[in-house]
Amino acid sequence: MHSLIKELRRREVFRTVGLYVGISWILIEASSVMLPAFDAPDWALRAVIIVAIIGFPVTAVLAWVYDVTESGIEVQADPTDTLILPFGGRKTDFAVIGVLVVALVFSVYMNVTGTRTVVAVELEPVSVLIADFDNQTGDAMFDGLLEQALTIGVESAPHISAYLRTSAKEISKTLNKEGSDELDEATAQLVAAREGVRMVLAGSIIPAGAGYELAMSGLDLFSNEQVFDVSIKASSRNDVLTAVGKLSEEVRDALGDDSAKGKNVATVETFTASSIEAARDYVSALALAYDGKHDEAIELYRSATEKDPSFGRAFSGWALSTTKLGKTEEADKLWKRALTLLGTMTERERLRTLGLYYTVVTGNYEKAVESFGLLVDRFPSDAAGRNNLQVVAFLTLDFQRASDEGIILLQQYPDSALYRSNFALLATYSGDFEEADRVARDLIEDDPDYAVSYLAVAAAAMYRGEYDEARGAYQQMREATKSEYGQSAGIIGLADVESYLGNYAEVRQLLEAEVESAIADGNTAGAASKLVIIAETYLAEGDLLRAAEAARSVLANSQQTSHSVAAALVAIGAGDMETARTVAERLGKELQIQTRAYAEMISASLLREEGDYIAAIDKLRSALEMSDLWLIRLQLGRAYLDGGHFAEAADELRTCADTRIGEATFVFLDDTPTYRYLAELPYWQGRAAEGFGMTEAAADYYQAFLQLRLNGGPLAKDASERIAQ
Repeated sequence: MHSLIKELRRREVFRTVGLYVGISWILIEASSVMLPAFDAPDWALRAVIIVAIIGFPVTAVLAWVYDVTESGIEVQADPTDTLILPFGGRKTDFAVIGVLVVALVFSVYMNVTGTRTVVAVELEPVSVLIADFDNQTGDAMFDGLLEQALTIGVESAPHISAYLRTSAKEISKTLNKEGSDELDEATAQLVAAREGVRMVLAGSIIPAGAGYELAMSGLDLFSNEQVFDVSIKASSRNDVLTAVGKLSEEVRDALGDDSAKGKNVATVETFTASSIEAARDYVSALALAYDGKHDEAIELYRSATEKDPSFGRAFSGWALSTTKLGKTEEADKLWKRALTLLGTMTERERLRTLGLYYTVVTGNYEKAVESFGLLVDRFPSDAAGRNNLQVVAFLTLDFQRASDEGIILLQQYPDSALYRSNFALLATYSGDFEEADRVARDLIEDDPDYAVSYLAVAAAAMYRGEYDEARGAYQQMREATKSEYGQSAGIIGLADVESYLGNYAEVRQLLEAEVESAIADGNTAGAASKLVIIAETYLAEGDLLRAAEAARSVLANSQQTSHSVAAALVAIGAGDMETARTVAERLGKELQIQTRAYAEMISASLLREEGDYIAAIDKLRSALEMSDLWLIRLQLGRAYLDGGHFAEAADELRTCADTRIGEATFVFLDDTPTYRYLAELPYWQGRAAEGFGMTEAAADYYQAFLQLRLNGGPLAKDASERIAQ
């Protein structure tokens, strides 16, 4: 070993290699700065490093074999030759050390100053509209599927926002002479120009041997230049979805996003479905669910999962539509199945599924806000995710965030029926009935089949005291919309109007057959939502036995928070304290903070009935700290009133009747009409005014109440007697 080291030193190998390493180090550091400055491709720096590595052993071998002499480069001299070669000596040592020091200093400087730090460049947002694919295969399976798949793929880039194709197709009807919703390249350009969308993506699929060729081009309408033109091969029909995923990666790369580079196939596929037929059913189901046609969507979701039992996204869509229809037991099973398939989903699918599960199953809105917040942070162009974030922010009573998210959505998609209707409902909740009415009427004119719009119109009519107009809105909701939700919400709305006006016999006539039909269909939650109103009519009439029986029937059919709370309040009014206590105990064990706040409210109402007003007030204050809900404030006002604290009672009741009246229109924040809850407020306000000795004001309140209670009832009788006194 000693002799080898001695020979390496004699042959100048150490000096030569040291000098090579130093120079190579400096060149690599310099290349890492210079090459990106000249927009060199990524492989250029890698090539420099590879060449430097390969050159190391080559340099060592050459140093062993050859000498640098006064006569030039020669084969190494005999070991006994004592000639001092010009390349050796202390000067060379100093040169090598100097080069290594320079390389070290340069490297340290580059790292300390962060020159080599990769800085994430925030790309300029790009809005795109995907035109209908030119399908030259004759296979209708590809119609609509490729566009949806490509939308999911390109929106994986955070800076790319795809304009909603459903809205684009509605606009195309007004642009095409035949009224067709065809969105070919030319029509897509017209729509994009009208809506301020920057780029139109036009694609085609043609047969290519046993497979297919997919092509895509991008036209920048702002510059009128074709930005890219890419194509991908698909070896078979079932390979088309994977090819679309790769095509979307090429499109994203052309638009400045390289986040998909180097990742595995699963991260760039548009769907996690293993079958193109399953994906087709899923896309069709999505379109139906978007239009509120959940019963039709369910059949296609079911078909998709039969074709692909691992299609987690289809299971979550099926679960959501089933939940929307109130089929709780079936929905629970589907959600559990979807959760077992989280591992098959992309990050985007996983966050969306978790957010929906927290929202509609566990009621853990705080976790839902977290999941949807992560989703839109990672994918700002995910409109569905942002809409869901708006909804759950609303459910946590964070109205400001809900409003902010709604404004962003309307800026991105000003013609979306869903986002416009949500905006109208938010305006209703905030008490801006005029704005809600305006937005909803415009939406109904554009899309009469969109059921939720009628809720805002009816609520505004109730606020104005135009009850026939409210009835008309709900009736139109039932006639114009064919969805099961529209039919159910319409009949509940009509019952809500009659209940508000004290027409209790009409309420039961409207609802009793509906309850029987819902139970026969297995829609127990739908039955419970109608049984609640029936129970309330019996209580208002003073028929306590039937009220208590109906309340227990509600609880037997549904464990939903809204149904449980309403039934518990009826039970308390009917004297069935044990049933209410059982509900409070169950709700108090739930994770969702609003549910536990309602449990505290029910317990407080029980204390009030027992005459322990101070304990009831304390418990209601505690409930408000948990969640500031309208119904809790109403119960607090009544507790103050029964306890003789009239100033506090008047203040709470005034808040319920004036500043927060909008929240009472759908008091459980679930788009189910509850305007009837405002009917008794004038009576309680009259009691508070009477407590102050303000007899004239009290009489006015009582008269206002009696105008709504011409059919009598215990409270109406009491109001009449108080006026007479």
